[in-house]
Amino acid sequence: MEHWNSTLGRGFILMGILKDSGSPELLWATLAILYMLALTSNGLLLLLITVDARLHVPMYLLLGQLSLMDLLFTSVVTPKALMDFLLRQNTISFGGCALQMFLALTLGGAEDLLLAFMAYDRYVAICHPLNYMVLMSRRACWLMVATSWILASLSALGHTLYTMHYPFCKARMIRHLLCEIPPLLKLACADASRYELTVYVTGVTFLLLPLSVIVASYALILFTVLHMPSNEGRQKALVTCSSHLTVVGMFYGAATFMYVLPTSLHSPKQDNIISVFYTIVTPALNPLIYSLRNKEVMGALRRALRKYMLQTHPNL
Repeated sequence: MEHWNSTLGRGFILMGILKDSGSPELLWATLAILYMLALTSNGLLLLLITVDARLHVPMYLLLGQLSLMDLLFTSVVTPKALMDFLLRQNTISFGGCALQMFLALTLGGAEDLLLAFMAYDRYVAICHPLNYMVLMSRRACWLMVATSWILASLSALGHTLYTMHYPFCKARMIRHLLCEIPPLLKLACADASRYELTVYVTGVTFLLLPLSVIVASYALILFTVLHMPSNEGRQKALVTCSSHLTVVGMFYGAATFMYVLPTSLHSPKQDNIISVFYTIVTPALNPLIYSLRNKEVMGALRRALRKYMLQTHPNL
């Protein structure tokens, strides 16, 4: 098959999920609403954590970083998908594709590691409460955040550079919502089987190591909670942990399907649905899952609204 030189301005065509949908206008409206929900909920949660001094604790510092990652992650993918449908233009340049892949891998990898650090935070808070401010000092929290960003960006840079060095054939159509490694390798003219194995091993390592930390943390948490004398303490611990476990289940389930399952089990339609789930649906739901059942966050929201009302209507 004839190759084409991607550096000459011929990029790719992102087929996405809207074109093949039975009701593309309805799906577009749904995705637009979810994107606005993701922007609003994550932005509001970030604002509350920033301005409310009572939320300046390790748990909410990490939660704020999760909201930032979700907000950026969905913004890397969703606006282009929505605008492409409106403008009837699905092209993406070679450089744009590489940048989108790098950002998506960085944000996805950073969130993967951050969720493990958040599980460790809950373990320390519940199992070692007296040593919490020592083990989860501000310095330790920022070290966790920096580790998540740096390791994820280095891994993403290596994968992006190696994936984009392949020669691609004239069939430039990526049957996917965004530029990701598995659908792009299907367009490569060279043998990519060894690299596919490398991607698989990296995916398993990047997912299973943090997941093992999460499982171990929650096993120890469950053991501690079951031995708590106070029903109120048990309930509070379980509510906090159940929110985190819900987010973990959604994120790791989608990531495992995309990067751990063999490529023979993938289909373009399934991949697109999974991509929509972890790039659009999950970022919209995460802040709601954490905030609606969290008394501290809801209290911060009420205080912020009360302060705003007093400033705008001082006579109330």
